[in-house]
Amino acid sequence: MCFHPWSDLTLPLMSLPEIRAVVDAWAELATELGASYPWVQIFENKGAMMGCSNPHPHCQVWASSFLPNEASLEDRSQRQHLSQHGVPMLLEYAEQEAGRKERLVVENADWLVVVPYWATWPYETLLLPRRHVCRLQDLSDSERDSLASIMQRLLIKYDNLFEVSFPYSMGWHGAPTGSYLAEDCRHWQLHAHYYPPLLRSATVRKFMVGYEMLAQAQRDLTPEQAAERLRSLPEVHYKKRAE
Repeated sequence: MCFHPWSDLTLPLMSLPEIRAVVDAWAELATELGASYPWVQIFENKGAMMGCSNPHPHCQVWASSFLPNEASLEDRSQRQHLSQHGVPMLLEYAEQEAGRKERLVVENADWLVVVPYWATWPYETLLLPRRHVCRLQDLSDSERDSLASIMQRLLIKYDNLFEVSFPYSMGWHGAPTGSYLAEDCRHWQLHAHYYPPLLRSATVRKFMVGYEMLAQAQRDLTPEQAAERLRSLPEVHYKKRAE
């Protein structure tokens, strides 16, 4: 799904109405495909560093007749947390991070972006709604507007970090669909993962190799350091500062 007719216009350089149109298209696809398929994976691979062969800014949508590994793991962990604590896990987590502030990158009335404490990529972030929302298609009109806004703010900060079109893989996770629409999925909380590879500059990336592949992931900077650096960046895109 292409984001814009212009091949050189990425999400952080698009207007809020244009980003809102992307959000609406995501929700429409999730609804349409979710009527038949248990899992609809919306994701974006941005930049050649993430294996993107088509330079025109776009995302992909894959629908499967089964729950993939990551979805199954999130389903089990969120179900267990709700059973044990009576509150959706990521809703509680968002409230805690909003209170602590130390790993917070950006926030508005409906959303917040944090560098999660378990992050393994240097500037990995997690985008979370403040209220209990299971799926993209459940977002209200105002929440879709505020989602467009916070996405733009985050992605501008990403681009400003090394003054480059910041590469990443991102994707949405929400409650399963298809036959799961008739089941109780209150344990789920909608969220988006952003996994950017850059570490020290526009050309120096992190590699998950050796010990990290065979034993345990290692961080090159703490989540708090990454969040503070992103938080301190301007929210005017570097390409527009001279305008």
